[in-house]
Amino acid sequence: MIAKNKKLIILICSVFLGGMVSGLIFQLFVFPLILSSSYFSQFQFVKNFKDGKVIINTKEEIVVQENSALEKSIEKVEKSIVGVKSQTGGSVLSGSGLIITADGLIATLAELAPVGASVKVFLDGEEITSQVVKRDQKNNLVLLKIEKTNLSTCAFSDFDKLKLGKRVFLLGVLPPLLKEKVANEGIIKTFSEDAIKTNIFESNSMRGSSLFNIEAELIGLNAIDSSGKVISIPASKIKSLAGF
Repeated sequence: MIAKNKKLIILICSVFLGGMVSGLIFQLFVFPLILSSSYFSQFQFVKNFKDGKVIINTKEEIVVQENSALEKSIEKVEKSIVGVKSQTGGSVLSGSGLIITADGLIATLAELAPVGASVKVFLDGEEITSQVVKRDQKNNLVLLKIEKTNLSTCAFSDFDKLKLGKRVFLLGVLPPLLKEKVANEGIIKTFSEDAIKTNIFESNSMRGSSLFNIEAELIGLNAIDSSGKVISIPASKIKSLAGF
């Protein structure tokens, strides 16, 4: 029995090693000859390879391209993300907000800026006093204004182009210093005109963070439910409040 097992192991190893050696020989010797042969140059796969159209390990190439697109999108919009901190008596709330106009109009959650609270905005490490200019308590939104110009903004997505399973990412600022940016990614699970639900889970520290599509367009502002699920208030609600 032991002898049979040894023979089987030797056979498997031989087949495996033989395949590796064959592949190596093909890659190092046979394939270069095929590429240099005038006879094989008429075949389409050889033409495609020479033109750089043949992709080896297609799955890995797609993953690399998607990650690169995500990184570029984050770089494009991260300067429009700000920290928000409010204080009412001894109660302090903090989260994130989004610059929506270059002259300092900022959207965030109404729950982060309660009526009568003193609200500060944190932009590139600078603490700036803000004023509440408009409130939509029903949709949990508020607009703040800071005295700054030439600020970075982002494009708004078209609600009609939302799709189930669409790839999205969250971007916010981490308390308590409100300097460090945080990103998370996922997909859209369900959506309506009132709420966009994702498969992303986060802590309450990401309240007021923004949800973007891979094209770096704003989808909405994020609230966090009791289970940690990210539920986004659609960008159309923000546009309506701001009068865009």
